Amino acid sequence: MQADTATATARLKERLYATITMISVVVGLGASGHVEPGGAAATVATASAGLWLASVVADQQAHRVVHGNLAGGRELRTMLFVSSPLLLSAVGPLLLIAAAALGAMELETALVTAAAVNVAVLFAWGCHGGVRMGGGTVFALAAGAVDAAIGTAVAVVKAAAGH
Repeated sequence: MQADTATATARLKERLYATITMISVVVGLGASGHVEPGGAAATVATASAGLWLASVVADQQAHRVVHGNLAGGRELRTMLFVSSPLLLSAVGPLLLIAAAALGAMELETALVTAAAVNVAVLFAWGCHGGVRMGGGTVFALAAGAVDAAIGTAVAVVKAAAGH
């Protein structure tokens, strides 16, 4: 699907939101201290699917209120395309949880790794945004650091709350 600028912007926003949310989910699972791989996988999948479904329902309701009809055809495909990162955000954590279930690593290691990878993803998107804005390397790194700090803050708050 060829995305126009507004669609690409909305999709990236969802991707960033999903990344931050998944940090919270995996850190919360790790902080609980008593989760098994099956339960962790179910929680990650359910959180991802629930967020996606909530997004689709909200988009459909907003469309109905503004346009007086349900989105269909191209509009519905765009909604599904924009919201798909909410589902895709579960892939990395689920792969790491599967590795833990197969004995390749401890579950806690898998969850911490998933959170760290997502923080790194935020850093990369921040750097990319800084480069696109033309601010140079220092500005790009600063933008990446700010985004990574936001993801880290989410993880720290979630861990400190113990859930």
